[in-house]
Amino acid sequence: MSGVPGNNACPAWAQDLHGVLVEQNVRQICHVPDGGNAPLIELCNRTPAMAVVTLTSEEEGVALCCGAWLGGERAALLLQSSGVGNCINVLSMVRTCAFPLFAIVSMRGEYGEFMPWQVPMGQAAPVVLGAMGVIVQRVDEPHAVMPMATAAAKLAFDSSVPVALMLSQRLIGTKRFVQ
Repeated sequence: MSGVPGNNACPAWAQDLHGVLVEQNVRQICHVPDGGNAPLIELCNRTPAMAVVTLTSEEEGVALCCGAWLGGERAALLLQSSGVGNCINVLSMVRTCAFPLFAIVSMRGEYGEFMPWQVPMGQAAPVVLGAMGVIVQRVDEPHAVMPMATAAAKLAFDSSVPVALMLSQRLIGTKRFVQ
């Protein structure tokens, strides 16, 4: 990413996603702190044209994205699969009002997961989002990040529909805590 200082240690998938956000003119990024999306959040924090908002709960991000759209700006919600359940009720507003929503979901509870409490929502997230009318797209390989993210963002913003791009644990890596 040109114009973003100090991104050499950042994984390619995060640099690609950041590039798509810049290309798609996304000006507001909202997130609950998350290790999976941390490299992308850091790149967004270093981008002067982006306002990065830390949330207390994921559903606030859905409302922020809707408000940004009403104010003439594009926003993206970055969240972990375990936070998907917190968004269910407010997703009815997105669907009813035909707001675009571009969510980037770092997955847990799948490939190489070690925390049993991450498994239920990690497995349910695609189904739950789909049941609420969110179009779910998944990326597993680094070479697919940019084309999938570009297509997902265009689908969301050009068609005014909710789209969740799921970043698999195989892509972002599994977490390990030292004991």
